Amino acid sequence: MRFHFKTSYDQDIRLFPDWWNFSLYALLLVLLLVMPWLIDDFYLGEMTNVLIWAVAGLGLMILTGQTGLVSLGHSAFMALGCYLTVNFMDTGMPFLLAFVLAGVVTGVVGAIVAIPALKLHGVYLSIFTLALAILADDIIVILDHWTGGVNGIYAPEIWIFGFEINRWAMPASWYYLALGTALFVTLIYRNLLRAPLGRAFAAVRDSEISAQAMGVDVARTKTLAFGFSCAFAGMGGALMGLFAGAFNNETFNFLLAIQLLMMIIIGGLGFIHGAFLGAIVIAFLPQLLAIGTDTLGINSVPGLETGVFGMILIAFILFEPMGLYGRWLKIRTWLELFPFARRDMFRRQKTYLKTERLR
Repeated sequence: MRFHFKTSYDQDIRLFPDWWNFSLYALLLVLLLVMPWLIDDFYLGEMTNVLIWAVAGLGLMILTGQTGLVSLGHSAFMALGCYLTVNFMDTGMPFLLAFVLAGVVTGVVGAIVAIPALKLHGVYLSIFTLALAILADDIIVILDHWTGGVNGIYAPEIWIFGFEINRWAMPASWYYLALGTALFVTLIYRNLLRAPLGRAFAAVRDSEISAQAMGVDVARTKTLAFGFSCAFAGMGGALMGLFAGAFNNETFNFLLAIQLLMMIIIGGLGFIHGAFLGAIVIAFLPQLLAIGTDTLGINSVPGLETGVFGMILIAFILFEPMGLYGRWLKIRTWLELFPFARRDMFRRQKTYLKTERLR
């Protein structure tokens, strides 16, 4: 068992708690870097899909997991990031600049939308964002000059420093692009949590009244959370559309946002690891179901994937609200404290004030 005796604030906000954790993540990074030589092209494409979902999931995790604001409309911002990237590239802008700029613009738009939206609370905010996602579908069709409407857009060629990123000719190139983006977003996310803004996110999530009493500007904190969340979601949406090769209004419908929310719930709300674990589930579940039905000789069952995913979500909500990563934390703690671990150690506590129960 390892004990961390923290004697300063700098130790508390250290990127890695000790050298052991640093070594584990370094080994994981090495494994990810050599992944193209360990698996075939099919599974490499699935790993690329996992990383893309993780980028979008990290965006929603900032808003829902860290700040406690539930959004069902992030598919709209994923679509905005994707279409902006393509339109910026059509003007002759290099991919990397267009990609980052699209994320920034999506974040600014998200922050502007958040100003009136965040006057709502709870289910009313969810309904507002869901309406936004449904409205985005019609807006994409109306603005067909920039979006291609129902016919959609074919993804343009991607070149980075003279090197072509091609899914079919060089699948490893797309994998490294998704991996680099995931590492970039994760680093920003992790440093946000170490900063005063990240502590303000957690304070607003646990109790807005208490956060306001401690001097936190609740409106500003929520707006920034929405901005960062939409920026990351826009980058994830851009990767998702370009990786698919072609996309239209159906690619980013509101079901995508609901799927994204279910993904982070299954992975573990409030944990960076939860976004990646949820992405693994959502990316590999269709393949596992396809392999299972083929093995059993069963024809394709309409709605099977959605039904199984829904049952998994219900099971986690009932039996493990902390998700996959929360379950791992409990197992790890039990092993570290054995035989002194207690059953009620992880009993859920009420973190809200009585005055906030009906908000």
